[in-house]
Amino acid sequence: MVLVIVGVLLLAAKLAEFGPTAGWSWWIVAAPFVAAVLWWQFADATGLTQRRAMQKMDDRKAQRRDRSLEALGLDPQQKKPVRRAREEARSGRADAPPAPPPPPRGPRP
Repeated sequence: MVLVIVGVLLLAAKLAEFGPTAGWSWWIVAAPFVAAVLWWQFADATGLTQRRAMQKMDDRKAQRRDRSLEALGLDPQQKKPVRRAREEARSGRADAPPAPPPPPRGPRP
């Protein structure tokens, strides 16, 4: 967007014959527009635009969820006991009990 604004300013200065832009070539005045088109092509081809849109949508979704939980009187940052226990077990705390071994799998009768 910055390139387009610069291009419009240069175009206006060239048409008004303001300052040194009156003597510049039209190629110099048109260069920001060409650069903007190339940037948009690159951003679309690499998926940059789509990733930004998805991140923005995910942020809005998280904010909406937090507002809903707060409206219900729940703390959205509160950790549930099960999650807290799993995190303690993963961190290797000494006071956390070891996880039981999984039951053996065999053919069912």
